[in-house]
This record gives sequence, structure tokens and C-alpha cells, in this order.
Amino acid sequence: MDASRIMQVGLGFWASKTLLAATKLGLFTHLGQNSALTVEQVRQRLGLHGYGLRDFLDALLSLGFLEREGTGDAATYRNTPETAFFLDKSQPNYLGAFFEMANDREYRFWADLEEGLRTGKPQNEIKETGMESFAAIYQKSVREFTEAMTSIQVGGFRAFVSMFDFSHYGTLLDLGGSGAILSVLAAKTHPHLRCVSYDMPAVGFLAQETIDKHGLRDRVFSQSGNFFTDSLPAADVITMGNILHSFDLQKKKLLIRRAYETLPSGGALCIIELIMDSERRHNTFALLMSLNMIIESDGGFNYTMEDFEGWATEAGFSRTELMPLEGVPTSVAIAYK
Repeated sequence: MDASRIMQVGLGFWASKTLLAATKLGLFTHLGQNSALTVEQVRQRLGLHGYGLRDFLDALLSLGFLEREGTGDAATYRNTPETAFFLDKSQPNYLGAFFEMANDREYRFWADLEEGLRTGKPQNEIKETGMESFAAIYQKSVREFTEAMTSIQVGGFRAFVSMFDFSHYGTLLDLGGSGAILSVLAAKTHPHLRCVSYDMPAVGFLAQETIDKHGLRDRVFSQSGNFFTDSLPAADVITMGNILHSFDLQKKKLLIRRAYETLPSGGALCIIELIMDSERRHNTFALLMSLNMIIESDGGFNYTMEDFEGWATEAGFSRTELMPLEGVPTSVAIAYK
């Protein structure tokens, strides 16, 4: 018998918080700007006390997130290829915005997982405000949350717009479009597409910022509303990126049915998120994300492709398919009308 894995996972928050703190402090960004730094140079640039800093850096080294040359006071630390690519804020593939949000919000909320399991109630801002999930989150941290979701989703969205065949479709409606990054990527990749990013009024200004930044006002539009109750814009393709898992079964089915009613014959509904494997034992990330829905939502959960197929068939869709996305753990569950 070996307790090593139990110890590693049981105290996994040590490693998690070390990486989250390094990202929040901007360590990887500073290393990207300076190539390599000594412990003292790190202390000065990050404005730290210095106590424990060598342990902090060497722990990141041992975890595989830094490289080191030399020993002692003269030793220099630099990014690994992966941290340089994903955790340097100046790089286009920066994932750190999600880690910053996880550090500031989710890390503390997860301390109440037991309460969530006992009560079935969310443990985030909803508990404090009594408001609907996204309304509660947006009230306190709309920009941070939106930028976090963009950073963790952009890789999957890029893969989706390059892999999905849009040649027979002219319009796209992204429900829960947040900062409009999916609509922008789709429009840039497929010049014939016209896209609408649809979300709550609180995020409309962030969506417009993204649209303006990419110069796509002529083909990408931000529209605000409630996708459960308001009329939806007509579209040939409807997408939802990490939206469906946020809601309980009744609301999941309602959104799928509303998508079916909005789409024309031949249209497609594309759900982009972590889809569980059929046996619910291999996709650990999807299973943990479903636990995260206990913390972050009122009844949300992740699901298998078989679950989605049943809901889509019930709504009237004629066939479904699963499209794994290259280079990311995300998949696309597609339903065709």
C-alpha cells in the first residue's frame, strides 16, 4: 500500500495555490519581459518581502512551471515553454485571466464544497446576494469574470470555428456570448458570416469593446436580452460556449427547445463545453467542472453526449454528433434540425 497519491491529491491545494499566486503576482509576465531573474530581482519587481521566496520559486521549478540555471543567490529563473506561452500576459494565448479569477473567487468558494453538497445550494455570490447566478457574478466582477471566461475558452473556440463546416450557413447566434470572442473568431475565419453575440445587458459594453477592437462592426453585433424569455434573433447556427452546463435540467431543455424553434430547417445547434465520457469515469476535468457547478450555479451540472442526444431528440432535432476539438479538452455536441 502506498499513500503517495492520496497525499498528493489531498494536499493538492498547496500546488494549486502556488501556481495561482504566481500568476496573480505576474511572475510569468515579468520573466517574459526579462528572460531570467534572480531571487532578489524577482523580489524587487514583484514587491515581495523575500521570506520564503526561494522556496516559492523552487516549488514552481519542482512542479515543472519554471526552469533554473545555477544555485544559490546567483541562480536565475525563467519560464518553461508552456508558462511562456500560456501564462505571460503579453502573449495572445494567455490563460492567466481565468487563473486570476480562480484565485480571487473560486479558490475561496470551494472551501464550502461540503455545504454545497449538504444543501444543494450555490456557494458563490448567489449565496450572498440571492440574485440569479450570472446577475450575481456580473454585479461584483463583470470584467474579471468575462475576461477569465474568454481566456479559458478562446482555444476551444478557435478550434471550433476552424473545424466546423460553415460553408452552408450565413448567420450565427452565440447565446451567452459574453465578451463576443466566439462571434469575432467565427467572423474573422469565415468572411461570409454575420454573427450576433447575445447576452445580458451587463456585459454588452465588453462585447462591443471586442467587436470594435477587431474592426468587425459591419458583421458582428452585440444584442442584450434574456434568452429564456425574449425573442431570439434568427440564425442558421446557434452556439453556446460553456452555457448549458450552468443550468438545471428544466432550463437546459428549455434552451435546447428555444434553439430548435429559432433555427431553420437544416440549422445546427452547437454546444461547446466539457462533455463527460459515457461511463463517467475518464474525463476528470469534466467531472470536476460539474462539481464546480455546485459552487457556481443553482442546479447546473455537466453531462454525457447520451444525455444531450436525448434532450435534443425530445426537442425535435433529427440527428446529433460529437466533435472533439483538437488541442483542448473541450468538445462540441451538435444537433441538426
